[in-house]
Amino acid sequence: MTNSRTAQQARKVNIAEKLAAFTEQWAQRRIARVNDYEVKVAKLQGEFIWHAHEDTDEMFLVVSGSLTIHLRDGDVTLGPGELYVVPRGVEHCPAAAEEASILLFEPAGTPNTGDQGGERTRTAVDA
Repeated sequence: MTNSRTAQQARKVNIAEKLAAFTEQWAQRRIARVNDYEVKVAKLQGEFIWHAHEDTDEMFLVVSGSLTIHLRDGDVTLGPGELYVVPRGVEHCPAAAEEASILLFEPAGTPNTGDQGGERTRTAVDA
C-alpha cells in the first residue's frame, strides 16, 4: 500500500531545471521536503541584509557562481560544489558580485531575513 504523501515526496528533482524556471533574485523556491526541513534553491546577486537565525543553523551550497558569506569575524567565499553552515545565532550577510545559484537546507518556515524581518522578507514557494 502506497501512502499518497510518500509517493508525492518520493520524486526525482533536477536542480538545474528548477533554477532555470525562474529569474527573480533573493526569492527562495522550495524543491523538496526532508522531515520538517525544506530544500530550497535561490538566485542571488548583490548584497542581502545582515541577519541571524536564533533557533537554527543555515546551510548554503553553491550550485553555480560564487557566494561570499560575510561574518562579523571574517568572510567565507564559496564556489560551485562548496557548502558552508552558518551556526544558529551567528550574524551573516550573503553577497554575490555576479549571479550565483544556491541550494539551502533549513527548517520549514524559516524566514529568509531571520531576526531582521522587513521588506526583503519572502516566503518560499514551491518550484
